[in-house]
Amino acid sequence: MTLRDHFHAPLADFASWEEFHCAWPGFMMARLNAILPPEYRSGVRVRLGSAVEIDLGAYEHEEPMTTDDGPGGGTAVAWAPARPSLLLDTEEPVPPEYEVRVYDERRGRRLVAAVEIVSPRNKGRGESRGAFVSKCHALLRQGVCVAIVDPVTERSANLYAELAGSLGAARPAVADSPIYAVSCRARTVRGRWRVEEWEHILEIGSPLPTLPLWLTEERYVALELERTYEETCRAMRIG
Repeated sequence: MTLRDHFHAPLADFASWEEFHCAWPGFMMARLNAILPPEYRSGVRVRLGSAVEIDLGAYEHEEPMTTDDGPGGGTAVAWAPARPSLLLDTEEPVPPEYEVRVYDERRGRRLVAAVEIVSPRNKGRGESRGAFVSKCHALLRQGVCVAIVDPVTERSANLYAELAGSLGAARPAVADSPIYAVSCRARTVRGRWRVEEWEHILEIGSPLPTLPLWLTEERYVALELERTYEETCRAMRIG
C-alpha cells in the first residue's frame, strides 16, 4: 500500500488530517507493545497546544492602593510595579504534540525512545519550529532515541534539517524533501559524542519505511510505519 496526501483534496475532504494524526499513534503504540520486551512499555501522548490571551486591563487598578502608615494614622500609596513591556506575543506557547513514547519500566519508567509525528503547526511559525527542534535536541542529549515522521505536504519547512543545524551537523540527505521519516540516536564512542541516523525521503504513492527504535546501544525494535499506517487507514475507512 502507499502513503496518501492527508492535507489536500480529495482525501482532506473525507477525513481531516487531525483525525489521522490522533489515530495513528495509537496503532503505533499497540504494535510496539506487541513486540517490545516485557520490561518495556509504549504509551501515547497527544497534546493539541494552547493559546494564551493577556488581558492588559489586569495590570490596571481602579484606585491607588493605600496602607496604614502606623501610629500617625497617615496613609501612603503602596508600591506597584511599572506597566510591563511586551516580550513575546504568540498564538502558540505550547506546541502541539503527536507522540509515541517507549519507557524502560525497570529503571523508574525511564524514557528511552520517542516517535514525533509532525503537524502543520510544528512547521509553521519560527517559534513553533524552534520549540519542536529544541525538544528533539534535548531528548537526544538525554540519550533518548528520537524518530521523526513528517507527512505534512502543505508546508515545506524541514524540521530535521533544522535539528541537524542546531546540533552543528552536516545538512542531512532528506533536507530538501518536505516529507520524510528518520530515526536518530546519540551515544558516546571513545569519548566523543556521536549522533547516528537512519533517514528516508517519503513520497506520496510509495510505501513507508521501517525505522529502528533503539532501546539501548545494542537493542532495538522495528517501528513499522507502513503496517501501522495501513491499519490506521483501514480503521478510518480510508481507501
